[in-house]
Amino acid sequence: MAAARGLSLTSAALRAVAPWWRSRLLAAYAGPRVHREVSSSSAEVGEGQIHLTDSCVQRLLEITQGSEFLRLEVEGGGCSGFQYRFSLDTVINPDDRVFEQGGARVVVDSDSLAFVKGAQVDFSQELIRSSFQVLNNPQAQQGCSCGSSFSVKL
Repeated sequence: MAAARGLSLTSAALRAVAPWWRSRLLAAYAGPRVHREVSSSSAEVGEGQIHLTDSCVQRLLEITQGSEFLRLEVEGGGCSGFQYRFSLDTVINPDDRVFEQGGARVVVDSDSLAFVKGAQVDFSQELIRSSFQVLNNPQAQQGCSCGSSFSVKL
């Protein structure tokens, strides 16, 4: 079931053993926490926006049902320090921001949003794999060749 939802055992294991490390890095980078309200429509235009490509919207419409949406999280790990994590979810938390385009929704918690604001979420389909990816992340200083991990600009 976890594999069908796009979760890997590696990211689940990392999440279980590294919550302290992740919270320390997020707190150091994000500064004071600011409460953000949940938006059920498109996010307002600005630097805190996540952009969805047409292929991302199309794929989300194909795989989501009812109240499901794509959740994007940033967690510590990967070869560059931070990594993107995608999963399907149905629960919107109080600190989540909802980005909607054409009926497809991507949800990002406020801590993760500090690391991906201004980025694009894309769906890429290749011969050897298909996956959601974060492209053109203005908060990333450099990334690994697979595109799933990055280091942040300080």
